[in-house]
Amino acid sequence: MAVFKTIFIALFIGVLCLVAGGYYMAQELSAPLKLNSPQLITIEKGSSAHQVVAKLEQRDALPVNTLVIKLGMKAGMLSSGVKAGTYWLEPGMNLEAALERFSQADEAQFSVSLIEGLTLAQWQQSLQQHPNIKDDLTADTLSQLKAKWQKTFSVAPLSLEGLFLADTYHFTHHTRASVILRRAMQAMSDYLTSQWQQRAVNLPYDSPYEALILASIIEKETAVPAERGEIAGVFVNRLRSDMRLQTDPTVIYGIGESFDGNITRAHLRQKNAYNTYVIKGLPPTPIAMAGRAAVTAALQPAGTDALYFVAKGDGSHQFSQTLQQHNAAVRKYQLQNR
Repeated sequence: MAVFKTIFIALFIGVLCLVAGGYYMAQELSAPLKLNSPQLITIEKGSSAHQVVAKLEQRDALPVNTLVIKLGMKAGMLSSGVKAGTYWLEPGMNLEAALERFSQADEAQFSVSLIEGLTLAQWQQSLQQHPNIKDDLTADTLSQLKAKWQKTFSVAPLSLEGLFLADTYHFTHHTRASVILRRAMQAMSDYLTSQWQQRAVNLPYDSPYEALILASIIEKETAVPAERGEIAGVFVNRLRSDMRLQTDPTVIYGIGESFDGNITRAHLRQKNAYNTYVIKGLPPTPIAMAGRAAVTAALQPAGTDALYFVAKGDGSHQFSQTLQQHNAAVRKYQLQNR
């Protein structure tokens, strides 16, 4: 009987030790990592949880001895499967939460805003300068993007200008620039296709690409959201009337990098494919990246009798139905300010 009592006491003490040990480990492992600010950690492919813990130890971020951590992994108290990627570590996060994030591949997200009204060259600069984007934009990758557009719309674009939807794009660390542009192209393709199906009747252009060209001009002509539809209406009226568009942004685009910010009479008379003071109809390609609102305006323009507009100097425009009215508006809003 005494033997059984001794065994029972020993077992009871053993259970108490296990419970106490488990409680101690749980308390230790729940302590927050030693972080004063958010940090990024990159886990390479093939890394083990122990190697990740070693990385954290090198940063002096561990709040507990590595032996306790190893015991916690063996006891199933910590995730031991980690996946490659780049992750945020945040103040207040404990090791259990960090390892869970690594095992769920809950990678850090970054963003880049590709702004409407800018050109592809300006977008490329933004992508190249982003610290979390891998720059892989070469002649070959850009050629592949052209082929993607051609496959979708059965039209070979003269350039990539305007073929991407202006928006904010989210991505993980070291995403390739070409992947982001591919997403932006798909977004434009999807939106342009859906809006083309809902377009107004009797528009003076025959393809989604031509609508996109006009959308890019609308994007450059006004920064006032409420005006986009009326600006589109003016251009549609001029195209229907076989009038030249006579829009300065196309002239500037045609001048290219040599433009110094001042449009001269010589510029307006210069013969090139983008000078809408010289050519009739639309230029051969978009002149900038467009957002959703400009695409919608090009395909659902406001009903208007206006054929002219002039900048007031405050970002908005004065619209006119006749040349006489337009000349008066020019004198009022532009000539008097010179």
